[in-house]
Amino acid sequence: MDNQQLTKICTQLRRDIIEMVAGASSGHPGGSLSMVELLAAIYFTQMKVDPKNPKDPSRDRFVLSKGHAAPCYYAVLGEMGFFDKAEFNNFRQLHSILQGHPDTKKVPGVDASTGSLGQGVSIAVGMALGAKTSKGTQKVYTILGDGELQEGQVWEACTAAAHYKLDNLTIIIDNNGLQIDGTNDEVMGLGNLHARFEAFGLDVIEIEDGNDLEQVIAALEAPVTPRKPKCILAHTVKGKGVSFMENQVGWHGKAPNTSERDDALKEMRVDI
Repeated sequence: MDNQQLTKICTQLRRDIIEMVAGASSGHPGGSLSMVELLAAIYFTQMKVDPKNPKDPSRDRFVLSKGHAAPCYYAVLGEMGFFDKAEFNNFRQLHSILQGHPDTKKVPGVDASTGSLGQGVSIAVGMALGAKTSKGTQKVYTILGDGELQEGQVWEACTAAAHYKLDNLTIIIDNNGLQIDGTNDEVMGLGNLHARFEAFGLDVIEIEDGNDLEQVIAALEAPVTPRKPKCILAHTVKGKGVSFMENQVGWHGKAPNTSERDDALKEMRVDI
C-alpha cells in the first residue's frame, strides 16, 4: 500500500471517528483523531494479522493502552474487515460489541481489554515476554497517551521491558500535549520524555510530526537495537483533521452535535 492509498484511508478513519462519536453523543474525538496515522501505519504496514483468523496464535499483537481512544481502534479494525462497519452505528449503545473502551471478549481483533490508564502497556510487556519465553516471532505494539505517562505503572512496565530485553516490543507515545483537565504541563509536567525513556533503558526514536505517515512508517521500520525495546515518541495534534477541534482541550471527551459533525465531515473529503 502506497502513502496516497494510506492517506485516503486515514481520512476515512477520521470520518468514521466523527460519525461514531456524534451518533452516540458520547466519546473521545480529540485523542482518537491525533493517533490516526500512528495506528493506521501499525496495522496497514507492519502487523501480521488476519481478519479471517483473529485468534491466530502466531499473529502480532496490539494493545491500546489509551483505551478511551477506542473510536480510532474500531475504525481501523472495521476498515480491515474484522467486523462489519455497520457496527459503527451501535457505538456505545447497550449490548453493542463496540463499547466506550475495547473489550477483547466482544470485539474481533482486540487483543486486550483496556481503559484504566497505565495498565495497557503492562499487558503489552507481558505479551512480549510471553512471545520471547515461548521463542515466538510475534511483535507487540502499544499506544499510550502522554497524559497517561503520569501513571507510575507505566514506568514500572518500562523497567520490566528493559530488564527482559524485549526487542519485540514497540511502545508508541501519542504526544499531543493535552489531557482531560488541560495541558500536560499544567496538570503534571512530564519533563524531557526522550531522556526519561532512554534512562529507563528504551531505544527512543522521536518524530517531529506523528501525523505524517512517512515519518511514522520510517520510525516503525527503523532497525531494532538488539535486546532493547523501542519507544517512538510522536508529536501529534489533538483533534487532527478537524480545524475547530485541533489543539483544543475541550474536545478530549466531548461529542460534536449535528451541525459540528456536518462541518467536520465537510473538511474531510475522501476523494483526495
